[in-house]
Amino acid sequence: MTHSPAYTPPWLLKNGLAMTLHTARWVKRHWQQLTLEPQPIYRSHIFYGANGVPLHAWIAQPPGAIATMIGTYGITGCLDNQWLLQILGRKAIARGFAVILFDWRAHGKSGELSPTLTSDGLYEGQDFVHIADQAKAMGFPSPFWFTGFSLGGQLALWGGHAAQDLSAYAHLQPEDMGGVAVICPNLDSNRSLTYLMQAPLGRYVERAITQELTRLAWKLHHFHPQAIDPEAIRRARSIRGFDQELVIPALGFATVEDYYEASNPLPLLPHLSHPTLILYAADDPLFAPSIIADLQQACRDNPAITLWLTRYGGHIGYLSSQACQSFWGDRDPWWAWNRLLDWCTAHPKTAARSAELGGDRLESSVHERSPSMCAQLPNIPHV
Repeated sequence: MTHSPAYTPPWLLKNGLAMTLHTARWVKRHWQQLTLEPQPIYRSHIFYGANGVPLHAWIAQPPGAIATMIGTYGITGCLDNQWLLQILGRKAIARGFAVILFDWRAHGKSGELSPTLTSDGLYEGQDFVHIADQAKAMGFPSPFWFTGFSLGGQLALWGGHAAQDLSAYAHLQPEDMGGVAVICPNLDSNRSLTYLMQAPLGRYVERAITQELTRLAWKLHHFHPQAIDPEAIRRARSIRGFDQELVIPALGFATVEDYYEASNPLPLLPHLSHPTLILYAADDPLFAPSIIADLQQACRDNPAITLWLTRYGGHIGYLSSQACQSFWGDRDPWWAWNRLLDWCTAHPKTAARSAELGGDRLESSVHERSPSMCAQLPNIPHV
């Protein structure tokens, strides 16, 4: 099912590139001023993913939680600096969810614990399910929702695919799964990387990501010098080069193109059976526009998928105008996270859990604000 929900950005951000750059440059420095909910008190915990790979996570479980949100971030970074994921954690806790945010393979403290490199979902999808299985044994409440954005959204979609067969897991049952909810997921790496390299700004973005990947590789080499070849790091001078030199040899792929084709989640979509929400902006400047028609076709005949395709939004920007905030009754400009949490909260599995706990969960009084508090948030400056 494809819908176009009412979303409007500030008028000068009605351009995907402007929205993306503004989010990356200004909003990342001021996001805490735009976020009403306080930082939760997390505990660090080590889960074990596919093939026993240790995964570092922040976990928080408020009393009477109605469900558990499991999420990770995009191509680079760590829990300490992934502010978009931290916003999700704050807002999910305020909605009554337990939260598990994790450093995916080779990232953050997970990279310190293991030299295992990334697989763009081939194993990370199973990691999501392993985390849910172990979390259930720890007392985290079902239903479990998998989430992420950009490449993290790709990983979460693979998690939904992996969760369709739970026979190998000790604790998780089919009724424990809620589903998947993602924002601007990467769906076709071959097409999008080719598209990105066609414009000067795209090549600049690709170089910036490559620099971050190189830093990640050198950090892995520091912690695991015998496992990571320094010469391979030096040869990896692009995103494709990183995957060519460091990733695909262990996975058994002959070419990077074959690896991307195998790990792209777009072909999975017609076959997903768990409820799935995909928020996708038509003006996302990092992804090939040709993907949109294929995304719509892949979702069209699968009733498990709700595709919210918006005209604006950029790449995981989705800052809402004051009029848009008023329309939805939002207290802040984080439109995508608000809609994602609305959808997960209203889903029958989460609603049933809430009813078991004595009715609809409301945000605790420490988080309560009048909708008029929106006016007290700093204005998003024009770009």
